[in-house]
Amino acid sequence: MATQAAPLFDAATHARRWIADYCARTGAGDVLCGSDDPAWAAMFEELATVASDDLDHVRERVRRHAADIGMGFRIIGEADERPWPVSPVPLLIEAQEWAQISRGVVQRAELMETVIADLYGPGMLVERGLIPAALVTGSPYFLRPMVGLEPPGGKHLHFIAIDLGRGPTGEWRVLADHLRAPAGAGYALENRLAVSRTLGGLQARINVQRHAPFFAAFRAGIAAMCRRAEPRIGLLTPGRFNPSYPEQAHLARYLGLLLVEGADLAALENQLYVRTIGGLKRVDALWRRVDPRMLDPLAFDSHSQIGVPGLIDAYAAGNVVLSNAPGAGVLEAPAFGAFLPQLATRLLGESLHLPNIATWWCGQPSERAHVEEDLDRMLIGSAFGPVPLGLPGGRTMPGAELDAGQRAALLADMARRPQDYVGQEIVRLSTMPVVIEDTLEPRPFTLRVFAARDASGGWTVLPGGFARIGEGTDPRASVLGEGLWSADVCIHGADTVEPVSLLPAPDSHHVRRNPGTLPSRVADNFYWLGRYLERGEALLAAIRVMLGNSIDADGGAALSSATVGKLVGLIAGGGAAPHPASLRRSDLTAFARTAMEDEGWHSIATINRLARGIGEGSRDRLSADMVRLLEAPFPTHRGMLDRAGSLQRRYVAIAGLSAEHMGRTAAWRFHDLGRRVERGVAMARALRVFGMPGATADDLSTLLDLADSQISYRQRYLTGIARVPVVDLVALDPGNPRSLAYQAERINARLRDLPVLSDDGMPEPQQAHGRELAAALAMTTAATLDPDTLGDIERRLAQLSEGIARRYFLQGAEPLRAVGLTLA
Repeated sequence: MATQAAPLFDAATHARRWIADYCARTGAGDVLCGSDDPAWAAMFEELATVASDDLDHVRERVRRHAADIGMGFRIIGEADERPWPVSPVPLLIEAQEWAQISRGVVQRAELMETVIADLYGPGMLVERGLIPAALVTGSPYFLRPMVGLEPPGGKHLHFIAIDLGRGPTGEWRVLADHLRAPAGAGYALENRLAVSRTLGGLQARINVQRHAPFFAAFRAGIAAMCRRAEPRIGLLTPGRFNPSYPEQAHLARYLGLLLVEGADLAALENQLYVRTIGGLKRVDALWRRVDPRMLDPLAFDSHSQIGVPGLIDAYAAGNVVLSNAPGAGVLEAPAFGAFLPQLATRLLGESLHLPNIATWWCGQPSERAHVEEDLDRMLIGSAFGPVPLGLPGGRTMPGAELDAGQRAALLADMARRPQDYVGQEIVRLSTMPVVIEDTLEPRPFTLRVFAARDASGGWTVLPGGFARIGEGTDPRASVLGEGLWSADVCIHGADTVEPVSLLPAPDSHHVRRNPGTLPSRVADNFYWLGRYLERGEALLAAIRVMLGNSIDADGGAALSSATVGKLVGLIAGGGAAPHPASLRRSDLTAFARTAMEDEGWHSIATINRLARGIGEGSRDRLSADMVRLLEAPFPTHRGMLDRAGSLQRRYVAIAGLSAEHMGRTAAWRFHDLGRRVERGVAMARALRVFGMPGATADDLSTLLDLADSQISYRQRYLTGIARVPVVDLVALDPGNPRSLAYQAERINARLRDLPVLSDDGMPEPQQAHGRELAAALAMTTAATLDPDTLGDIERRLAQLSEGIARRYFLQGAEPLRAVGLTLA
């Protein structure tokens, strides 16, 4: 009897069913259900092709792609990053509708540039009464030191973000402007990458406009404002604890910008420089993601620890472009929304193409009275950003939700300081489909759009941006907050889209082998990443030998108590745990647990945390696999020995990635230097404890285990274990990658490849230390190696490490005074 074949999966049928079921449950105002755009059906067919009949599967798939890209964010106050929440269903907008949005964004950008130029220039808008003086001088975003300073390139705004809300009837309105340090463009780019990897055929099928031309135009626009033909441009970040640091690192890598922190930079004689391993290198422009008040402690907040003293002097001299200009955020204040429509009519001769939500600033008597009268139909918020005392819980609230006590407190504070408040209309938003479990559900959304100034001085709008999607079904914009998900925004049309990319053309002949400038801070991080990883691996080796030979030996002979005591001393001497009360099994187990998990000591957990912190701060230079291994959670195996083994295998995997996948750049050289110095210190200490005259067979076997050299020794010496051959293999054999001699040779090779400042041909201090270390080992034999010689080698390694740090790493202002620095 023939078996009936299963029906073939029909993606189009599934797509139609999904849309019909969704729209049957969804009210008016949804972007999908109110549209006859065939692109939605095409998108859901692509989704069905990937998901079959399991929408939850495609949601997990796009999240995995997002994780592979390295997307993440941090909530302020939390130590760990969260995965970036991207939805598999993009928001689709037809090209003609997008053209109207772009037109409104460009108009708004030009208007804000005109207003900012006047506020920090002639001040005619305030003088003529078009803008109240208190609205400007009372704003915390207004920076008085910037008044009268002409920005390099003549423009204050170079990159802006605007939040838009779509009403249930399809109209778009501006909810907020972001001018100080606009965030999110990197997330828009990453959303596109994650969704395009999931829905691979969608881009060509509906002609989705690409992001690359926008970012290329922005980079060219900043470069055009600089004074040098080939400027050095940096992205100034507050550091890895900033909520959007992963986005900043991704943007720096994508755009080819130098990711720098304030400590990397120095202002000298009205020029800005980055401190690199090759000396001071001139910086021509900064795309800053640092709050403007923190930029320069000499010009703004004197308590700033992340700024650059003298940066504003270099800016005033026209020698460094800052994007955006400090003080441009004055127009971010919600209170300005009450005046922009009138300013557009007076300055541009036309109404706003993208209207604001209706706003009333309470700093004016009639507007305050109107807000108080219509309090129940308004949203009450801060006029300038900082939350005033009268708002309960420190957040914007609908007036109708205030109880009697809250209402009285609000009105009392509004009477004392009316200028601190605005009233705004309550906006209701359209919804879009979101995958929740295995169904499509409607959720309200807002759209963040980005615009950048290009090389011609005009504005280019990113085709798309990203959508923020609310957690609940309440369509009020005030309830959405930061949203629960984000979604890609695809601008599509009938015209074929050229495959533009920031990558070089396939037939390009331009070749570059120099990876670029290496800041001293980054070199420092890579050096210590190598040291921490090697230190953790050595500590795990000691713990495993102690546990495996004194507690869980599988039928083999346990180590003598004297050797176990020496292992305990080696571990405790490194600060990993306090000495146990005894060498009984229970005490050793507790001792090992402390050395593994207690962050109050220099344990494996502490080392992991330090290494993970460096990895999180080096996303622009480390692979996603390396960062993922560094961020992996602590293993939860039941047995301590299994847990130590799992961790050590992770360390070996990281070492393999660095050895075989990292390019031989200056960053890798510092990473390898750190490993070699740390391994040399560990081997010298192990030799001094287990390899000196009088060492027992257990001592020598332990030394071979710690040096991972058991197999090498057994292959060479078949007659048993002896001290001198063991010491020669671990200390002096140049072919053993664990030996002291091998570390010295590698250290000198790395130092030879690093830049020097002097041009007289004489070795610099760190090079001299390396040569002296190699010479000391070359003059030693295994038979004569004693504790004093090993102590001397440890001291030489410490001197070498200090010499590397003094020459290449940040030492306060010392690099500015060093002889021979090149100001390139």
